[in-house]
Amino acid sequence: MIHTDICVIGAGAAGLSVAAGAAQMGARVVLIEAGEMGGDCLNSGCVPSKALLAAAHKAHQTAQSAFGVAGHDPAPDFAAAKDHLRSVIARIAPVDSQARFEGLGVRVIRARARFRSPTTLTAGDHVITARRFVIATGSRPAVPSVPGLGDVPYLTNETLFDLSARPDHLIIIGGGPIGIEMAQAHRRLGSAVTVVEAARALGRDDPEAVALVLARLRAEGVTIHEGAAVTAVSGQAGAVRVDTAQGQSVTGTHLLIAIGRQPVVDGLGLDLAGVDHGPGGIAVDAGLRSSNRRIFAIGDVTGGAQFTHVAGYQAGVIVRSMLFGLRARGRSDHIPRVTYTDPELAQVGLTEAEARKIHGARLTIVRADFAHNDRAIATGQAQGFAKVMVVRGRPVGAVIVGPQAGELIQVWALALAARLKISAVAGMISPYPTLGEINKRVAGAYFAPRLFESPWVKRVVRFVQRLP
Repeated sequence: MIHTDICVIGAGAAGLSVAAGAAQMGARVVLIEAGEMGGDCLNSGCVPSKALLAAAHKAHQTAQSAFGVAGHDPAPDFAAAKDHLRSVIARIAPVDSQARFEGLGVRVIRARARFRSPTTLTAGDHVITARRFVIATGSRPAVPSVPGLGDVPYLTNETLFDLSARPDHLIIIGGGPIGIEMAQAHRRLGSAVTVVEAARALGRDDPEAVALVLARLRAEGVTIHEGAAVTAVSGQAGAVRVDTAQGQSVTGTHLLIAIGRQPVVDGLGLDLAGVDHGPGGIAVDAGLRSSNRRIFAIGDVTGGAQFTHVAGYQAGVIVRSMLFGLRARGRSDHIPRVTYTDPELAQVGLTEAEARKIHGARLTIVRADFAHNDRAIATGQAQGFAKVMVVRGRPVGAVIVGPQAGELIQVWALALAARLKISAVAGMISPYPTLGEINKRVAGAYFAPRLFESPWVKRVVRFVQRLP
C-alpha cells in the first residue's frame, strides 16, 4: 500500500512535466509507466521524425547546385540515417529516464495502472491512494476501418522508425502534418512516395500557405491525391495496393497509416473512478479536472491539441492548482503549431478564415513576403510569407510559411500569450539582415496606411514644416 500526494499515470511529455515539477517543489510523487519512459514524443514521435527530417534535408541540400557550388548525388544511406535517429533518441533519453526521476525523489513504478475506486488504483503489486491523480496516458495511432487493411502489413509512427532499409515506394494514407512530413523526408532519402488524403492535405492550416508546401513536395516528386477516400487495401508485404472512391489505384512496397491519433483510455478503469470519457478522450473542465475532482487529465488523452508543448503547458496549469491551491485555467488561443516540412509552416491563434468568421469587418489582415527580406534573398530562400490577423490593434492569429517559420512564429506566440498590441512588435528592433525582420515588417504593414495614406497626417506634417 502506497499513500502519496500526487500519482501520475504515464511517463510521456505531460506526465514527466508534472512529476518533475511537483517533486522538486516538495510533493510526494508516484509515477506509473507500463511502456517506455519518454512516451511517444521521444521514442516514436517528435524526436525521431525531426531527426529523420534533418537527414533528409542534408541529402537534399547536398544534391542542389547553388551560388556557384555544384551539387552532386548524395546517395543517401538510409541505414545510416536511421543510426542518426537512434543516436538522437539515445542522447535525449537520460533526461526522461527512470534513474533521473528517481534522483528527483519520484517513486517510479513500471506497471499498468487501473483504478479500483474513485480514490484508489493498482499498479502491479501496489495499491495506491493519492490526494490527486493525473492521467497522462497520451494517444496511439488511429487506424481506419478499411476493407482489407487488417490483412496487409502496414506501418504507423510507432513502427515506421524501426525500418532499417529504405522503402522503394511508400504509400501514405493521411495528408496531415505527420503524413506530409514523412512524405518529404522519405522522398529526399530516395523513396518514391504517394500520399492519399480523403479531404484536403494539411486541411487545418491556411490554404495559401499550404499551397506553397504542397507545391514544393510535388516539385520534388511526391505524388499527392487529395479528395481521395480509400475504399480498399490489398496485397502483401512488398506489394501493397490502395484503391480510392475516385477510381485511383496506387501500388507500392510499404504502407504508412497517418490519419491521426486517438486517446488511450482503455484498461484504466475510468468507470470505477467516476471519470467521464468517450472515444474523444477524457472530458475535462477549463482547469483540466475530470468529473472526479481528485483526478486531472492532461495531454493527448483529453482529445485536444496533440502537441508536446501543449502537454508541458497543461502540466504547469495543474501543478499550480494541485500544489498551491490556486485557481488555474488553461487557454488554447495562444498555442502555436508547426509542420516541419521545407518550407516550414507555422500557425498560432486564428487562421484567416476563422478570424473572418468571428470578427468580420473588425478584422485587418497584414502580410509581408520573404521576397522582400534581404536575408532570405541572400540565402536563396525568398519564397513564402508572414500573415497576421489583427483586431483593434491586437493580433489574434498569425501564419508563416517559409524558412525557419517554426522559430519566427514564436514572436506572435508571445504576443498572443501576453495579449500584446501589434505596436509592440512594430517597435521591436531586429538585427539586419535576419529572417526575423519579416515579423517587424508585417507589424509595420498594419500602420503603413495610417501613416502614409492619411490626409490628416500629411496636413500635420505640412503645418510643422512651416514652423520656424
